[in-house]
Amino acid sequence: MNRVKFGSWVIPVLFIILAAVPFVAQALGEPFYVTFFARVLVYALAACALNIVLGFAGLVSFGHAMFIGLGCYAVGILSFYGISDGWLQLLVAVAVCALVALVVGSVCLRTSGIGFIMITLAFAQMFYFLMVSMTTFGGDDGLNIIEPSNFRLFELTGSTEVYWAAWAVLLVATLFLARLKKSPFGMVLQATHINPRRVNAFGYSVFRVQLAAYVMSGVLTGIAGLLLANLTAFASPSYMSWPVSGELIVMLVIGGLGTITGPIIGAIAFLVMEEFFKGLTQHWMLIMGPVIVLIALACRDNFAWLARLRPASDKAPEPPVPAEPAAKVATVPAGETR
Repeated sequence: MNRVKFGSWVIPVLFIILAAVPFVAQALGEPFYVTFFARVLVYALAACALNIVLGFAGLVSFGHAMFIGLGCYAVGILSFYGISDGWLQLLVAVAVCALVALVVGSVCLRTSGIGFIMITLAFAQMFYFLMVSMTTFGGDDGLNIIEPSNFRLFELTGSTEVYWAAWAVLLVATLFLARLKKSPFGMVLQATHINPRRVNAFGYSVFRVQLAAYVMSGVLTGIAGLLLANLTAFASPSYMSWPVSGELIVMLVIGGLGTITGPIIGAIAFLVMEEFFKGLTQHWMLIMGPVIVLIALACRDNFAWLARLRPASDKAPEPPVPAEPAAKVATVPAGETR
């Protein structure tokens, strides 16, 4: 008889708790919590996107913040010219991120290891300095977004609207990742990390599979950037900087690489710790750094155990130990003696 693991309850319980945040914040009279957790959901979405290439395929991308910045500037530049149509902004963000991911992935996936890391970082820094040099759109000072994205049925006019939009997109992305991980494509993608040569031997193209995953990840990260632009009403080159990519990697490592809820739990843990330590001292990084190291050392899978909880009764029973064969009793035929 199949029994339901406790881990299957983690996703619904987690999203029910997140759905209660705006109501709790309203009851407490603390709208800051809505803004803060909206930021958490946006970064959790970006971490989910990174999980496709880092968690499933084992590709350490140190330039994923580039796609966040592209999503932000898709909103900012169109808004600069008076275009606030959310669907058009979304279409532009998806198209630009897909095109850039296709070009960058086609280059960096021809390498591996430190080469892949450095090429992704180089492309991210290239786009960073490109936006810094574009003084028409604010340059290093960034670009204020006056008109929020208007999707006709709803408009991202404030933190609450962005919160619910991010909550819905993150829920869809989480369910998508859960199906992707168990799909044939997801199995092959994970196999490219374990044994790429054997994947090629089975007739699959490791390059094409990883490139498809990289494009998929870039597009999802760009959507997170679109939401971030509406949350902050601002687009800045700093969103593309390498520290942001590093933060996404840390969130994913804290939550658990390759797990479905790991990116969400990691984003919550990282940003809550950051906010807490910021309230203690202006030198909060001196505290947070060692804490992250201790988490990584103390817990092999960090918070990933939350997705694998199961009751003790669900443990597979121990296989029965075969009984020792009975000793054969020697019989003596009648009329014979030993």
